[in-house]
Amino acid sequence: MHSHELVYLTEDASHDAIIEIINAEAFGPGRFVKSSARIREQGPHDRSLSFICADRGETIASVRMTPVRAGHVDGHLLGPLAVRPSHKNRGIGRELVRIAIEAARRKGSEAVILVGDPPYYMPLGFEKVAYGALIFPGPVDPGRVLVVPLAEGVHARLKGVIGWQDWQPQALAAAAE
Repeated sequence: MHSHELVYLTEDASHDAIIEIINAEAFGPGRFVKSSARIREQGPHDRSLSFICADRGETIASVRMTPVRAGHVDGHLLGPLAVRPSHKNRGIGRELVRIAIEAARRKGSEAVILVGDPPYYMPLGFEKVAYGALIFPGPVDPGRVLVVPLAEGVHARLKGVIGWQDWQPQALAAAAE
């Protein structure tokens, strides 16, 4: 039996090449035309909220978080989330999502948003966003737009355009003034 030594780490630039390979394995070339990819092209993801999983030193999974403004909510777009085929169905993706959401909460994010499979993500704390509430830069199945609200009144404020926006938590912005 193969033993695993899983370690979860904050992503850094040295992971870029292997993350690209893992995402290509998981999603193929079609990943570049998705609405979520259009948002990610608008600006960089937040490495401090993006994580990898390594098994015996080999990177085998990753999740990225991109800062966004979604309607009137300062949050993060989760994804892509990908696990190498050799390590699927072991809870690695779920753990990466948990770590990323908790890191976003600590940073002051108001919400973690994604376009994904409700049966997979809803047990992880995601809820459906009101049908058609967010306007993506391209077609999206509104039944797959999900959110983990991390602040009061998030659902009521998730109305309008979603796009990349580098933002600071309110407390940091006030301290900088």
